[in-house]
Amino acid sequence: MTVAGWITSCSTVPAGSPATGATSNLLETAKAQGFIRVGIANEPPYTQVSPDGQVTGCEPDVLRAVCKRLGIDEVQGIITPYESMIPGLNANRWDVIAAGLFMKQSRCSQILYSEPVIVSTESFATPKGNPKSILTVADIIADPALRIAVLPGGFEEGVLKAANVPANQQVKVNDGRSGLEALKANRADAFMLPTLSLKSLAENDSSFDITAPIEDAPRTGSGAAFRQADTSFREAYNKELAAFKATPEFGEILTKWGFDPAVVVGVTTEELCKTEG
Repeated sequence: MTVAGWITSCSTVPAGSPATGATSNLLETAKAQGFIRVGIANEPPYTQVSPDGQVTGCEPDVLRAVCKRLGIDEVQGIITPYESMIPGLNANRWDVIAAGLFMKQSRCSQILYSEPVIVSTESFATPKGNPKSILTVADIIADPALRIAVLPGGFEEGVLKAANVPANQQVKVNDGRSGLEALKANRADAFMLPTLSLKSLAENDSSFDITAPIEDAPRTGSGAAFRQADTSFREAYNKELAAFKATPEFGEILTKWGFDPAVVVGVTTEELCKTEG
């Protein structure tokens, strides 16, 4: 799978093309044309884009495998910020999202999620030694001077909003690297991100500590996300996803990217969509 649009392209269909969409049967159209477009981030281990434009990561790897079971040979990735994923999906700029877009009430009211592929925890990145002793969302609320970096439109921003953390305590950053730079420049006291995302960043940067999973942050998870009109595709996808989860390959993909396939067992979209935010 490669990144379409400004990085590279696998076909003549540009990112905004209406080749597939809610006005047609997405499954049949995607099978006929041989590809489907997916909105992604570039946040390992959920999604990862190599210098040559190849897209991998836990969610795209699962999406690719399930789509092949559906008779769709190619998955084209289009990089977009988190806050643009749902608007872009509904505007037909891509056909599905597979990017660690965690389920919560506001998102589940706008799009259709597949059953969960991953279940994740949240942590804080802090300066070495965690000098402000930030371990929970309650710690942030208790000290109005604390500043927490988050990605705009990300699940973490929603968690802070749901907990009524004031906007002036939230430092918006573009991506993982920007969050770490905010820590180093003392523009933020902590950076809230999924635990595994922070561990991935730590592989190339040892300047920060990672807290244990945040006890008062809700359990999160994600799967593929579709337009509300694409119910038949979501149903077909869920059927093949369930069958794929029963194969060794599903567990191998999750384990490769640092996720525990056992924690996904029994977790449902209905449960995760009850998360506030």
